[in-house]
Amino acid sequence: MPPLMAIAHRAGNDTQGLRAALDAGVDLVEADIHLFKGAIEVRHLKTLGPGWLWDTWVLVRRRDVVLPELHEVLAVADGDHRLMLDLKGPAAALAPRVAALLREVAPDAPITVCGKHWRMLDSFEDPVRRVYSSSNRFTLRRLRERVRRKPAYGVSIRRELLTPAVVAELRESVEVVMVWPVDTPPALAHARHLGVSAVISKNLDLLRDVMAG
Repeated sequence: MPPLMAIAHRAGNDTQGLRAALDAGVDLVEADIHLFKGAIEVRHLKTLGPGWLWDTWVLVRRRDVVLPELHEVLAVADGDHRLMLDLKGPAAALAPRVAALLREVAPDAPITVCGKHWRMLDSFEDPVRRVYSSSNRFTLRRLRERVRRKPAYGVSIRRELLTPAVVAELRESVEVVMVWPVDTPPALAHARHLGVSAVISKNLDLLRDVMAG
């Protein structure tokens, strides 16, 4: 099997992390993309009303954080094809807005776009690479059916949901099977046992070990 791809989880959510991950030589850098009041924001934090952002054990005022917009992240990447944009939320306008921006500023870059709302990915055309995401058993069943009918570049799936047999099945329809989270050596060993193509990790040192073989 080919070497594992190394994907830096959330590293693209700020320009400093993006640059560090790209300089480390990872295969892809993930950035979380939201639409808020017409602006395409790059952030992992979720919206709580108009003035707050939250995540597990985190609650911050929107006015207290600086959130980069997608055009700023693309400017730092400067045409690098190793971005993976993870489209967050069900806003119907998000995917067309992102697709239009990519056509404008990076028309020839094979940037990867990922999302749990799979219809969003229909807004993107080559050379953008489409990745379907799944985080529970119900959507994984639907995803297995979908890629048999409509092969895609890749899938991104919570690691605990997979078995070697399911991974082997998926690899018949997609080029890349990505798993997350893979932030510890035991998780990496499990991912290798599954036979996946790529690991998504917040641990940049672990990703360096992946790239070292």
